[in-house]
Amino acid sequence: MLGAFAVSAGVVALGEMGDKTQLLALLLAARFKQPIPVIAGIAVATLLNHALAGAAGLWLGQRLDPQLLRWGLGAAFVAMALWMLVPDRADEGPNEPPGRLGVFGISAVSFFLAEMGDKTQVATMMLAARFDAPLAVIGGTTVGILLADIPAVLLGDKLLARVPLRWVQRVAAAAFALLGVAMLAGWGSLGG
Repeated sequence: MLGAFAVSAGVVALGEMGDKTQLLALLLAARFKQPIPVIAGIAVATLLNHALAGAAGLWLGQRLDPQLLRWGLGAAFVAMALWMLVPDRADEGPNEPPGRLGVFGISAVSFFLAEMGDKTQVATMMLAARFDAPLAVIGGTTVGILLADIPAVLLGDKLLARVPLRWVQRVAAAAFALLGVAMLAGWGSLGG
């Protein structure tokens, strides 16, 4: 259980670096200059989004033949490694004042929608299928997002000037590739 949490947090924290949702976190922080409601919105949106992905992954993991699941997950992790090498760009940020939803609501809705079909959501689904510990995976991936996005919200432009983003994306790609190769080679059990 602790292994599923740690792997999930680490993989998703790396996967979030330079991702469009991290860039969205930067935009929200710069736009509203209220870090606490932005961070709270990101946390709630991520928890809900990754709970859906975790449930889907658990469902798949319980219904697919273990060999088919191993090969499918291995190939998916290798594909994620390649996807990590394609840099994301932020979509248009919120152009209107917070209005009725407030900073928390705008942050939560924007982040939830941006996370749909995102690398980290797909990774959450794959990790939930890999480990039979959905709460550990969902908790780990949520913590991973927050580990990457809280500094982005709090430090913003200072962080962008110091982080070698391309290097971080390559490290994340290597982590996904290693997981994929391990799955394809049959190193480790699916439950584990």
